[in-house]
Amino acid sequence: MDSTQLDFLCEAHNGISAVIAEEAGFKGIWGSGLSLSAQFGVRDNNEASWTQVLEMLEFMSDATRVPILLDGDTGYGNFNNMRRLVKKLEQRDIAAVCIEDKLFPKTNSFIGGQAQPLADIDEFCGKIKAGKDAQSDDDFAIVARVEAFIAGWGLAEAVKRAEAYRQAGADAILIHSALGAPDEVLAFKQEWADRLPVVIVPTKYYATPTEVFRSHGFSLIIWANHLLRAAISAMQQTAQTLASDQNLFSVEDRVVPVAEVFRLQGAVELQEAEKRYLPLRRRGVQALVLAASRGTELGELTEQRPKTMVKIAGRPLLAHIIEALNATGIKNISVVRGYKKETVDLPNLNLIDNDEFDESGELVSLLKGLRGIQPEQDLIVCYGDVLFNKYIVQILAESEDALAVAIDTNWIESANRHRQADYARCSMPHSRESFSARVTLKHVSAEMAPASIHGEWMGFIKIGADEITAVGELVEDMLRSADRKRAKLPDLLNLLVENGKQIRVRYTTGHWLDIDSLDDVIHAGNF
Repeated sequence: MDSTQLDFLCEAHNGISAVIAEEAGFKGIWGSGLSLSAQFGVRDNNEASWTQVLEMLEFMSDATRVPILLDGDTGYGNFNNMRRLVKKLEQRDIAAVCIEDKLFPKTNSFIGGQAQPLADIDEFCGKIKAGKDAQSDDDFAIVARVEAFIAGWGLAEAVKRAEAYRQAGADAILIHSALGAPDEVLAFKQEWADRLPVVIVPTKYYATPTEVFRSHGFSLIIWANHLLRAAISAMQQTAQTLASDQNLFSVEDRVVPVAEVFRLQGAVELQEAEKRYLPLRRRGVQALVLAASRGTELGELTEQRPKTMVKIAGRPLLAHIIEALNATGIKNISVVRGYKKETVDLPNLNLIDNDEFDESGELVSLLKGLRGIQPEQDLIVCYGDVLFNKYIVQILAESEDALAVAIDTNWIESANRHRQADYARCSMPHSRESFSARVTLKHVSAEMAPASIHGEWMGFIKIGADEITAVGELVEDMLRSADRKRAKLPDLLNLLVENGKQIRVRYTTGHWLDIDSLDDVIHAGNF
């Protein structure tokens, strides 16, 4: 208001419109009474309570950095209401309030303005004084809005009231007019001179060039309701088109993408804050199921479907895996499919194709999977032919380690069944001491001396979000070598260890089943 040049405020009526006004370059925002009441769907007659207005202002203030001037109607009551209003506005970092010299409850100035009575001058001056006495911030401002022209009282009354309000402590005068030409406000400004800054709202005399106001020395111009009116026009047009066309084709190109809504809401800042303040497990966890192979060991069962879609207890094996993952809270699940891929069609999955499944190994599927997921969440990698109790995945998902594996201490059972297994040697065997120690993986192999075996790797790897890119790059390097085209996940684990990566071991005992034979399929029904 004290600037030597003409400045402008733009109307806003909620948090997102306030952000839009600030981004457009406005130095301040007008919290319009008309717009605030309209966005609530009520009339501009104090039908929205002042506490409801305060709540919306708080959202606007939190969303922006520029000062906000509230259209405070009549101050929502007498001098005592005004004192409380100022305190509450200051608590919400609102810079100023404008009050008008009419009676509570007010009516919009452009609806039968000449029939609206004005407030008693002395009573209104007392309200200004009470507001100034209540403020604790010296920079908080009270703008006195003179409605003499609206009510048909003329220039003399307008100047008389403005001077009384100046002496009562007002920081600026808003002179209002409902004429289609600026004659009244220009006459007032000439008579008033520069006793206090003068604010105008040229809603009705919008055709007047801004240079006219600049040359007459006005302080502030308020564009009072145009964001609301523009929004109404756009919403009406979109709603009518949707109702008539019954599809989104004709409107999608005319509306902003959802990503723009997220941007205005500050979604990126929240994502960055989550990285700083949330433990890794709170970022959310996703799963990648490697299920591209046929599973020839199951014979006729996989002639028309891959192993992951073989039915166990009436449902595909993959459905049981998804159910266990869901039970741990993992909903974001990607599946790498290959053999008879069209049969892998369960809902709510991110399906990734590996059309090289026949001439490649697990690492090709892993690389395609890592390229097909969003790397913002921690990742659980597992095979598509393993049944398991949910707690096995849960202990990995809750681990704060960047890399972790689950190792089954009941490895002798696998050895006795003469089934092929991936045995693990760790930094220390499973024992009472290992519960409190940080056990790490040393080596994984199908061929290992029994004295060196500490357990069986169960096919699960936890990869932290910050490690996903690095692991993907390592897999890429491995696959550049022709002899590693058919490399498997244990090869990757061993190379990670060789490269100095610490892979945390989580010991478990049983409660999982690797489907490697027809006997396993039969046994799986009782798992």
